[in-house]
Amino acid sequence: MRHTPELTTARWRKSSYSNTNGGNCIEISEDFPGIVPIRDSKTPNGPALVIPHTAWTTFIQTLKG
Repeated sequence: MRHTPELTTARWRKSSYSNTNGGNCIEISEDFPGIVPIRDSKTPNGPALVIPHTAWTTFIQTLKG
């Protein structure tokens, strides 16, 4: 059984590609060992996608490659 972490205390960081016009942005939190919560910056009280840190690292490396 998987446990969903309590995210109310998460410190969210907006994508460096975000602009001030409120466009399509994501935010991530790096506060949780082993996982990366991701959310839509336009709906901060909405749901968050929680993925393993290894999957996030692979995703970012693929984008950069």
